[in-house]
Amino acid sequence: MSLLTHLLSVIVATNPPALAVSNEIQQATGISVTVPDTNDPVERELDKLMMEDDAAQAEVDKWIRDNADFFKEGAGVPNAELNKRIMERFASVRKGYEDFLRRHPDSAHGYLAYGSFLNDIGEEYEASLQYEKSRELDPKNPAAWNNLANYYGEFSPVTNAFAYYAKAIELDPSEPVYYQNFATTVYLFRKDAREFFGINEQQVFDKALALYLQAMKLAPDNFPLATDYAQSYYGIRPLRTNDALVAWTNTLAIARDEVEREGVYLHLARIKTSISQFDEARALLAAVTNAALADMKKHLVRSLADHEHPQTNVVDEATNSPVTISTNSVPVSTNAPAPAK
Repeated sequence: MSLLTHLLSVIVATNPPALAVSNEIQQATGISVTVPDTNDPVERELDKLMMEDDAAQAEVDKWIRDNADFFKEGAGVPNAELNKRIMERFASVRKGYEDFLRRHPDSAHGYLAYGSFLNDIGEEYEASLQYEKSRELDPKNPAAWNNLANYYGEFSPVTNAFAYYAKAIELDPSEPVYYQNFATTVYLFRKDAREFFGINEQQVFDKALALYLQAMKLAPDNFPLATDYAQSYYGIRPLRTNDALVAWTNTLAIARDEVEREGVYLHLARIKTSISQFDEARALLAAVTNAALADMKKHLVRSLADHEHPQTNVVDEATNSPVTISTNSVPVSTNAPAPAK
């Protein structure tokens, strides 16, 4: 993967308002760098270097977005040319970190910051080596354990991720992102979690949900976190319907704007459709008016119709092929009153 492709994938995946790529990755993955606020000249030098790092990544972020807009208008530069420009811009940042670490080889925070920079630009293995050096120099810094756990969660062995997230939480039980990362990894790697913790699949779900809940206690207004927690119920069979509805209702309460609220309406409608609460589902769908959600709304309206008016399959004798016909042709209205906000 090219550097440009990696950075563009980060922008597309996170899709926040214009933020530095480094900040986007921290929000998305929990990558963190902690620099003490002291009068230590070494730490002040590192702090300045990290600000230069953020400035470079913010500039690159803007280049990528601007070039994408130019392409829509038939302009823009080829990806290879833009990638070369990005590489040149980051070269000075890399050199700055390398020079700093040559002069301060015992700076645990320096290795952690350099590792975060390397991770940001898609050099994950090289980043993990810097995190490891940081951990060796300062084994009581939870950020190094968390960042290494992120690496092992992506590149294996995932059992290292389980152990390292647990260590990060032990060192700093007040940081919600550690619980969230741990929860996500347990949820995604259920087979490994079953074997590592010696529990069954439902207990794995319970463990992941408990970690999410702990994160939410520490960050009760974090909408993306609440959304991750609520979405996790979709993977549990049988669906824990009441718990899922409570999770989405609580998520709705902390939605930050109308788009987020309407997105939650869709999730609530999906669950209510599955348990035959058709009128409530229809009202929720009627409240969704944002164009960005139109495709998902259309899919759920169709799903509501299928659940409310089941279809019957018959065979076309001429072709011996199944033909689906509706047993009720009543159209589905989306003009029901909107739910209270």
